[in-house]
Amino acid sequence: QVQLVESGGGLVQAGGSLRLSCAASGRTSSIYSMGWFRQAPGKEREFVASITWSGGRTYYADSVKGRFTILRDNAKNTLYLQMNSLKPEDTAVYYCAAQKAGVVRYLYQIEHWGQGTQVTVSS
Repeated sequence: QVQLVESGGGLVQAGGSLRLSCAASGRTSSIYSMGWFRQAPGKEREFVASITWSGGRTYYADSVKGRFTILRDNAKNTLYLQMNSLKPEDTAVYYCAAQKAGVVRYLYQIEHWGQGTQVTVSS
């Protein structure tokens, strides 16, 4: 059992920055990869970024490359998403995700979800 608790969402102006955190607990040793998805009202939940827990390999959606950085603190079992140069289009509920095998990237294979945290970017 893995539980994910997110924090750091909020309001920010366009061009600003925000850092999201996701604390994992439970059977964290089983986690191979963690990542972030986001979902705006009326839109599909989409992949944002992910990282392999041991090797630190990172993956990003084209829409956030160069602006967002995903990182993890293995000792603290915590995942972060540093969001810079935020745009109104980034407004969404952001969800932390984890899985035991393979890289977090596709909705259907996600094994654990956080509760989501709202990010709102004003223009």
